[in-house]
Amino acid sequence: MATTTAPGVAKGASLKRNLGLWAIVGLGLGYMTPTVIFDTFGMVARDTNNVVPLAYLVALIVMIFTAVSYGKMSGAIPSAGSAYTYVRESIHPNVGFMVGWTSLIDYMLLPMVNCLIIRSYLEAIFPAIPGWIWVVLYCVLTTGIIYLTMRGTSNVNMILLVFSIVVMVVFVVMVWAQLAGGEGVGTVASMQPFFHDGVTMGAVLMGATIVCFSFIGFDAVTMYVEEARTPKIVPRALILTVLLGGAIFLVAGYFTQMRFPDWNTFAPGGDMQFIEDSTLPLIGEAVGGKTLMAVLTAAGFCATLASGLASHASVSRMLLVMGRNNVLPKKFFGYINPKTHTPTFNIVLTGVICMLAIAFTLEMIAAFINYGALIAFSFVNISVIAWFAIRKGRRKTPKDIFNFIVMPLIGVGMTIILWANLHMDALIGGLVWTAIGLVYLIVLTKGFKKKAASFDEDQPVTGFNKVPQEDNAQ
Repeated sequence: MATTTAPGVAKGASLKRNLGLWAIVGLGLGYMTPTVIFDTFGMVARDTNNVVPLAYLVALIVMIFTAVSYGKMSGAIPSAGSAYTYVRESIHPNVGFMVGWTSLIDYMLLPMVNCLIIRSYLEAIFPAIPGWIWVVLYCVLTTGIIYLTMRGTSNVNMILLVFSIVVMVVFVVMVWAQLAGGEGVGTVASMQPFFHDGVTMGAVLMGATIVCFSFIGFDAVTMYVEEARTPKIVPRALILTVLLGGAIFLVAGYFTQMRFPDWNTFAPGGDMQFIEDSTLPLIGEAVGGKTLMAVLTAAGFCATLASGLASHASVSRMLLVMGRNNVLPKKFFGYINPKTHTPTFNIVLTGVICMLAIAFTLEMIAAFINYGALIAFSFVNISVIAWFAIRKGRRKTPKDIFNFIVMPLIGVGMTIILWANLHMDALIGGLVWTAIGLVYLIVLTKGFKKKAASFDEDQPVTGFNKVPQEDNAQ
């Protein structure tokens, strides 16, 4: 099996190239957690005045433009590290470090979101058992699987993902039959989930900002470029992940909104706790009684576990790249176990951080994740302009101007719209984290007297030859 070895890494201590197109798409979809739409449905329905599918549609449009930019950059620079690597190589190592540091909020906290959802499921089923026990067991299980093998992680992820999608299809069929029988809005086809009196664009954008974290995962696909059988499949995997994930969210969101046209259904007597917690069990019980509630909860459990595996694996590789570049201590963060071919120190560290789920709520963590994700999305779009239009001079033909200037600018503009609707607590907390990173960067570069990570213009630090742009950028 072919492997990739970075400069300075001992022979044999490398990442294996054993992931095909659908294995990577599966990891991306698993990362996105399709059933999360049911977990956050009540919250988003409340904030958008019952147009959840519209919020997902707006978020999907933004994600498509950004996914195209990720695809272009992953083809040009086939190296793990995602936004950090692209910005480092296309703009400046110091800017790349700041983007990488800030987006660590996204990568480090997403495994915690999965842990929080799992904890809420198990607390509902076993209320007598303290929640912290489930957190510890979950962290030990996921850390152990990823520690041993990446291929095994991919296989487990695919099994869990397929099961959860099958259950979602069954759910949609049951809701279709109920709508045809007069329940919910009383019809299968209606524009009500997308538009009705009382809907405002501000509320929709606020909802889109919330649900954009549901799409987080497509960008993590780039983390597996060094484990893909060939780097050329990664851009395709990116687009497929976004489109398939968006389709799942839209279909599930449409039928759920049609079945539950008023979010107050989930807040009996004005009890907002039903909205702040996962509404998945309530949706399952209302549609199919205790049986569907149990099956849908099991699907949510499996999808969340799949996302936990994918997100845990991704952040360990993000830390690996930053360690290999010496922006984080290389001996720890840049280490690859020669026996398992996995960055074991980073995997264990992520598992330890995930245990902080004992003390946080889902809504709080989701808000902070959006801050890091929007930083990454914004700068990847800017990287396309910096790399292709400026560095490579591809701005002389109408086609190049459209592909490498107009398209990424639209992506930036749409991301800015989401920025304007970001939760204030997330903005403040994110800026504090960014400030800490800036102080660390000043120390690391001795007052900006040197670059955060040196790299050869013709040879990225991760050991790949840069692929000619004409062959990889469409």
